[in-house]
Amino acid sequence: MPARPPPTLPVQPAAATPMAFARVMVAAYALYGRSPANALKLAQIPPSRLQQPAARITARQMEVLSGTAMQELDDEALGAFSRKLPWGSYGMLARASLSAPDLGVALKRWCRHHALLADDLALKLVVTGDSAAIVIEERADLARHGQGAREFCLVHVLRNIHGLACWYIDSRIALQGARFPFAAPPHADAYALMFPGPVHFGAAQAEIRFDARYLALPLRRDEKALQHMLQRALPLTVLQYRRDRLLVQQVRQALAAHPDQAHNAEGVAALLNISARTLHRQLKEEGANLQQLKDEVRFERAKDLLNRSDKPVKQVAAAVGFVNEKSFTRAFRAWSGASPGEFRKGWVG
Repeated sequence: MPARPPPTLPVQPAAATPMAFARVMVAAYALYGRSPANALKLAQIPPSRLQQPAARITARQMEVLSGTAMQELDDEALGAFSRKLPWGSYGMLARASLSAPDLGVALKRWCRHHALLADDLALKLVVTGDSAAIVIEERADLARHGQGAREFCLVHVLRNIHGLACWYIDSRIALQGARFPFAAPPHADAYALMFPGPVHFGAAQAEIRFDARYLALPLRRDEKALQHMLQRALPLTVLQYRRDRLLVQQVRQALAAHPDQAHNAEGVAALLNISARTLHRQLKEEGANLQQLKDEVRFERAKDLLNRSDKPVKQVAAAVGFVNEKSFTRAFRAWSGASPGEFRKGWVG
């Protein structure tokens, strides 16, 4: 008989969360005169490892440790604010915004209601052109328990609202950038996982920035979904959504703005900072495909040139990416039901 292969060990999740965050939670126990022993045991974090400066823990360990600490101390802010945020406070904030018609209204409500619970900081939604930002204004000394506690507080709040926003609209919200009002910590490399996108330290305020078009997307959750989510809320701040409900719009924009770089899937994917495989998968999830979107963008560009310029059809064909006038005319007729010449003369289908 052939030898039985050795058992395959399960793949262990990567430990990427800074141990510095765990030390902040342990310090919160000291503020309340409590022992963190039970929380550390449940999270399987040896006290000796806790003091290792460069150590990391897994997302699951972070979930267990923070969840246990928040319940045992009955403070979801873990001592960061001048008054407690009793267990269930952030769930209440999520429920208060659940009836909003779109994400923009939901985020404004969340920021306003957060100030009612904790006036140590104020959050606001700021829209500038096609970009939106959640900005934190510190109104109290968040570093009174140390700079590590201040860092953890700002990171925790921004990851909380970003994860909740993604959950509300069932979509990954790609970040255009994140800024923090402190020097880069020793574990700065972990920020690339917590806040995918450009990260800047030494800023005036803490903020995350994203495409403002997400604000117009409707909420896709109800009370039943909220109850289920609250049973395990922390993964929202750790895991990346597969679907991005703005991807179709972003692909169209990339095709229109960078036709020379977006002539194939690899080029489009590079412009959007994703892989070509991810691009195809997410477009399929949204009921679209790259060739369809390329045709739509070329059609719009062709109509614009035919209506607004006197360029010969051959030049219009070249301008929208066709190698010759014949193939362009054939494609344009399939798109519109008319030839380019008929369309230019005011043909109406």
